[in-house]
Amino acid sequence: MPINAELHCHNSFSNFHVGDEEPPYDCNVSIRDQLERSYALGLDAIFVTNHNTLDGYRQLLEYKNDHPKFKNIDVFPAEEITTDTGAHVLAYGIHSEIPAGISLEEVIDKVKDQDGVSSAPHPFSLLDALRDGAKKCDMVEVFNSNNVDILSNARATQFALDNRMIQVAGSDSHVLSTLGRCVNVIDSDNNLDNILHAMKKGKIEIMQTGYALEIETLDHLRYKINNSKEYLLDYISEHYPNTKWLLTLLLRIYDSNQNSQMWSLFYKIAIYLMKRISEKINFKNQDPSFMKERNLTTMFKMAL
Repeated sequence: MPINAELHCHNSFSNFHVGDEEPPYDCNVSIRDQLERSYALGLDAIFVTNHNTLDGYRQLLEYKNDHPKFKNIDVFPAEEITTDTGAHVLAYGIHSEIPAGISLEEVIDKVKDQDGVSSAPHPFSLLDALRDGAKKCDMVEVFNSNNVDILSNARATQFALDNRMIQVAGSDSHVLSTLGRCVNVIDSDNNLDNILHAMKKGKIEIMQTGYALEIETLDHLRYKINNSKEYLLDYISEHYPNTKWLLTLLLRIYDSNQNSQMWSLFYKIAIYLMKRISEKINFKNQDPSFMKERNLTTMFKMAL
């Protein structure tokens, strides 16, 4: 019987595992809420893909086993691993954590050693992307809900077709309402070994996709900003000394009125600029390395 599965989601146990270049607070979704929403959506299976840790999977499984209501939802282990280049890899069905900071090839080998399945999440996003390295994975995420520039997903789809890769979709859920935004149907019995075998054989199809809404993205940013202010101030001082005054001022303005319509306008402007950059990188062969420097001036010039 086909399995409706969520393949890319996070919960609060992802916090403090994202890496030194990201705010420590990543997600505020509790394991109880994660299971409640999975139940409401009628999901058969959920892979918890927290950053650089298996924490959150065992706790979710324990909570599920203590509450008969969730008996029909299977919870499986996974990890979103940050490589030495900052790109991400999803590892499904592993039983031991794979450390961050190693090469893509080492990650792939460690996934295979555990009989797991690897996938390239958001492979052509503006940050954290494997790009051509995605072909080394077993599957490729051709639709990611957070790739709201749209072009990144279009490039990923073309890449998967060109390389005849197995295509999946990922909600990349960091707020509760986006859980189940993307659903994949797996032609398998609902146990881990059979699901992993079906993935490797390409017996998986995308059933549902959808983008994160503006309000959901802003809610996620609000959570990160409100809980990571000290980190952000230190990060601004280190990486943006010339514009520290401006960015610090924006944080203070944000603190004074987090619900201002001004932030919606900022969001729309940011999406427009992201689309401009994405088009140049993904369809006009612009070198994407400048994005890793996170230099706002350079990014703005590239968007014009």
